[in-house]
Amino acid sequence: MEGLRDCTTSSSTTSTPTFHTLRQARRTALNRVFAAIYSCAILALLYHHALKLIHSTSLASFFISLSLFISDIFLAFMWVTQQSFRMTPVYRSEFPEQLKQVVNESDFPALDVFICTADPYKEPPISVVNTALSVMAYDYPAEKVSVYVSDDGGSQITLFAFMEAAKFASHWLPFCRQNNLADRSPDAYFASNQPWCSETEKIKEMYESMKIKVDNVLERGKVADDYITGEEELTAFTKWTNGFTRQDHPAVIQVLLDNSKDKDTSDHLMPSLIYVSREKSRTSPHHFKAGALNALLRVSAVMTNAPMILTLDCDMYSNDSQTPIRVLCYLTDPKIQSTLGYIQFPQKFHGLNENDIYACELKYMFIVNPLGMDGLSGPDYEGSGCFFCRRAFFGGPSNMISPEIPELNPHHVVAKHIQSQPILELAHKVAGCNFETSTSWGYKIGFKYGSLVEDFFTGYRLQGEGWKAIFCNPKRPAFLGGVPISLVEVLVQCKRWTIGLIEVVFSKYNPITFGTKTIGLLMGLAYAHYSFWPSWTIPITIYAFIPQLALLNGVSIFPKVSESWFFLYVFLFLGAYGQHLLEFILEGGTIQRWWNDQRMWMIRGLSCFLFGSLEYFLKCLGISTTGFNVTNKVVDDEQSKKYEQGVFDFGVPSPMLISITMAAIINLAALVRGLTEAFMGRKLENLFVQMFIAGFVVVNSAPIYEAMVLRSDKGRMPIKTTVVSIFLALALYVLFPFTVRN
Repeated sequence: MEGLRDCTTSSSTTSTPTFHTLRQARRTALNRVFAAIYSCAILALLYHHALKLIHSTSLASFFISLSLFISDIFLAFMWVTQQSFRMTPVYRSEFPEQLKQVVNESDFPALDVFICTADPYKEPPISVVNTALSVMAYDYPAEKVSVYVSDDGGSQITLFAFMEAAKFASHWLPFCRQNNLADRSPDAYFASNQPWCSETEKIKEMYESMKIKVDNVLERGKVADDYITGEEELTAFTKWTNGFTRQDHPAVIQVLLDNSKDKDTSDHLMPSLIYVSREKSRTSPHHFKAGALNALLRVSAVMTNAPMILTLDCDMYSNDSQTPIRVLCYLTDPKIQSTLGYIQFPQKFHGLNENDIYACELKYMFIVNPLGMDGLSGPDYEGSGCFFCRRAFFGGPSNMISPEIPELNPHHVVAKHIQSQPILELAHKVAGCNFETSTSWGYKIGFKYGSLVEDFFTGYRLQGEGWKAIFCNPKRPAFLGGVPISLVEVLVQCKRWTIGLIEVVFSKYNPITFGTKTIGLLMGLAYAHYSFWPSWTIPITIYAFIPQLALLNGVSIFPKVSESWFFLYVFLFLGAYGQHLLEFILEGGTIQRWWNDQRMWMIRGLSCFLFGSLEYFLKCLGISTTGFNVTNKVVDDEQSKKYEQGVFDFGVPSPMLISITMAAIINLAALVRGLTEAFMGRKLENLFVQMFIAGFVVVNSAPIYEAMVLRSDKGRMPIKTTVVSIFLALALYVLFPFTVRN
């Protein structure tokens, strides 16, 4: 912590302006005091559970007590690991204008930008184009910027879209520069209420023309001859033969713009734009996104080898043209640059509806927790909006690992022209699917293999090697991305994360055993909190069913309201939720968004966490699973309308909807039973806690009841899902527990 504080001074001498500052959050002391008090309460609760287990008088009471004990152990573990984020949260500020006064543009390091896409039908090419254009328009020397687009689907449609983008960029980039635009993504700019002029109309017409061409090609499914305008473009598409498939094809590398010679309409150089589709074969592992990023790492090393790398999701466009200068505020600081591996910006999103019904903002994951990790060794890598030092991918700060060929060395100087034959031949070679065979790529070098959450795993491993990281969270979001607007898409995305996180838990890099040794206790616990995220399914599932099934049978399993143990439960509940709400509000959230965040936490626990865990263990047993799925980023008009209105969409059938519907049915029945008992004047004091839990779930399940009964649109709960859920809920009631009625 003190080392981080030291870097708040100027970057060279006392006469040099300060480029960045750091301050500790004012709530730090309160967090530590509350953690001590709350820990004592947790120990008291576990002691209470132990007493109940010891004094169990029947198999049923032992089963219920053991279930609650296990549940609260997991809750306690997750709470303890979460405290690592609360011990030293910090806030940073950067001063890019002061840096520009001291550092000449000619001294700025070169920047390679990696943008990954995989399926033009799930990730619309025009969205990827907007992302690329937004970073090409950075206020940064164009001759130092190279944008690499990885098309892991090997689609000629994507290549065509970027050929059109290269033409449009010659008009768009000077337009941004001359008008000093804040929004440099064309879609974002034209959607904003900006004062327009004839020049703006002309640029918009060009953009709409490009969109129409790309959409027409996407609809046709191929690039027709009438859209190919020159010999060079014709040659580029010759690799798409009849045997070319997304899973089996040669490497395709096409330089669309060259920052050493291609100029825009105002005679300024433009950034390089390179399309890359690595070679794929059904007989060779491709390691999903991590493999695509490593291919870009090698291809870019051969062609430009910039010391600074930015990774972006295909729909995460730049929202601030000054972002690279902010990064230099840290990279030019000699006190931290030798161990600084990456600088992470938070993932923030455009298009969220007013109350963020699916909790896609993930404020804790993307803002609150990284602030806490920043006070330790730095935030985790979030997969997008992250600037890396290329050197960080080649071993620790003090033990560099040399790659197989000298051209891949991070310190190698590219002496030949980007489009020279030797460079292109070598680029195709390192993009080959067999290049990594018997090498350290993905294990000791580059983005790390071994988990579907390659971003989390890579950041974790880099910090384990000794690299530090910084969380940069300026007032104007540096990047804005899209969010899934369908509940099932949200759950499918989260299920993929679940599988990847469990892979980390059951690897030799488990944060409890490996992390705490290599990066310290608090950082190890922070990464453990993320890795064990899927374990939320255990307490959530237990508390969603066990107390309610007992309530349906008239059995009390919690302390009476008049007992002192009852107040312990009250304190633990209010303390946890109160602290969570306070942190959420302090970081710009609203009460309604916080409530929806809690609702989605419950839904995830009963669906994607549960099904992701099952899928992982089935995979371990050798049973076939669905595998990796790309999140659908295509916006359906009807879905979009429902989302904007804040209406849940249950219209896509999924087994994950059955478990949450079962919980909604059982909790509603339990609440009705409890209210009946209370109305008849019996057992209210005994059953109050169970009634409260059932009522809490019922209130959170309001969209489910509405979708089951009241709605007739396409977003209603599928009839089959409702019928199966009712049947399973009745079966669970009949079978639980086998002796409790006696």
